[in-house]
Amino acid sequence: MVVQLLKGGGDRAALKINQDDVTWDNLEGRLNDIFKTRAEKVMFVKADPDLTFNEVAQVIDISHSAGVDKVGLITAKIEAGQ
Repeated sequence: MVVQLLKGGGDRAALKINQDDVTWDNLEGRLNDIFKTRAEKVMFVKADPDLTFNEVAQVIDISHSAGVDKVGLITAKIEAGQ
């Protein structure tokens, strides 16, 4: 599962979970719903390079609050297979 942070026109990044739009306010609830029946609680975070790490860290904190055990970061190098 991938949570994307996309640079948007507002004060905060736009969020997607596996290509579905999600808001900052309902991110934790959506993650709770997704992971309540999964044996492995692992997700990845992919952020636009222009965003601050603070927003990425907020998503990681929210995911841990939702019970996610492991969070990985997807970088441009990983996507390019390097």
